[in-house]
Amino acid sequence: MKKYVVTVNGNRYEVEVDEVKGEFPTSTQVAAPVEKQVSAKTISTPKAAPKAAAKAGEKIEAPMPGTILKVNVKEGDSFKEGDVLFILEAMKMENEIKAQKDGKVVQMITSPSSQVNTGDALAVIE
Repeated sequence: MKKYVVTVNGNRYEVEVDEVKGEFPTSTQVAAPVEKQVSAKTISTPKAAPKAAAKAGEKIEAPMPGTILKVNVKEGDSFKEGDVLFILEAMKMENEIKAQKDGKVVQMITSPSSQVNTGDALAVIE
């Protein structure tokens, strides 16, 4: 047994420590570096649904990126200036996309729950 005198915060302590005998496993071997060739992998990302070719007419485009929540018209429907044609959610706000003039839907390009970017065609009107 070994004796030590230890001072902590101005107080002296006599400490006895048992001596441990025996062998302890130690490792002095260092593993050799390993070189491994890694082949590059291509990570596939989901592709956006192909956009349908637009028919002749004027396109109604998304004013900002977001999600189409509601479509209030379908192909063949007529509408008046100021009618709400689509509701687009962007930045947790619902934005109305209104008709700028009277017209008729020639082709519907988007649908509810579709993700759109700025400038994406939503419908073709005449």
